[in-house]
Amino acid sequence: IPPMTLLAVRLVIGGAALLLVMAASGTPRVGVRDLPRMALLGLVGFGISLAAQFIGTRLSSASHGAVITSVTPAFILVFAATLLKERITWAKVAAVGIATAGVLLVVEQPEGFRLEARAFWGDLLLLVAGITWALYTVLGRLAANRHPPVTVTTYATLAGIIWVLPAIPVELRGITWQPLQAAVWWGTLYLGVVSTAVAFYLWNKGFTLMDAATGSLFFFAQPVVGAVLGWLLLGERLSARFLLGTAVIIAGGVLATRHST
Repeated sequence: IPPMTLLAVRLVIGGAALLLVMAASGTPRVGVRDLPRMALLGLVGFGISLAAQFIGTRLSSASHGAVITSVTPAFILVFAATLLKERITWAKVAAVGIATAGVLLVVEQPEGFRLEARAFWGDLLLLVAGITWALYTVLGRLAANRHPPVTVTTYATLAGIIWVLPAIPVELRGITWQPLQAAVWWGTLYLGVVSTAVAFYLWNKGFTLMDAATGSLFFFAQPVVGAVLGWLLLGERLSARFLLGTAVIIAGGVLATRHST
């Protein structure tokens, strides 16, 4: 499934699941005055960040994506200081730096960083994805001061659909569809319900319970969990470098937690 089409389907499934949760729980809706804020969240988080990540990964590689988007926690600190007025201590900056170093150890680059044009533009898009996801996170925290996290996540997801839809006719032009295997359908359903509705709600909710500097470090769970799942499900090997990198990431998290305000 092409990247923007997959993103749109993912958002539709996730948005539908979140709407059901809102309806079942009686969560209040957003007033007309706050709709532009939700539209901005959808644009930054889904229309730009996830779209850039999907396309960037396709042009470059997943391993490049894991390394380059690790700039996200550093930019969360920057945006938290400017938009949330959070006090960023040297200990928190050091914790993010340590954890970032751990990611560079975890994500191996056996082929190195390629320099051809296709990979360059992919890496540039991945950098945009990392920065804009940091901005989405902080803007979501601001929105959660006025509305429950499930409401913020639902409206941002629905707004994301509107921003992504115009790209689909362009992307699908000239594509010949073939029957999709059942695993593709199940994978797409998982992306919509678990990786979108559940994960994004938990991400937004988590940042209402702790400061942004500490919360940003949980971003680094992604490459670690991905490698562990590869070991469990695909028989991939966990190297000594991976174990060292994981220990360094944990050390950064412990440092941030001990010095959180």
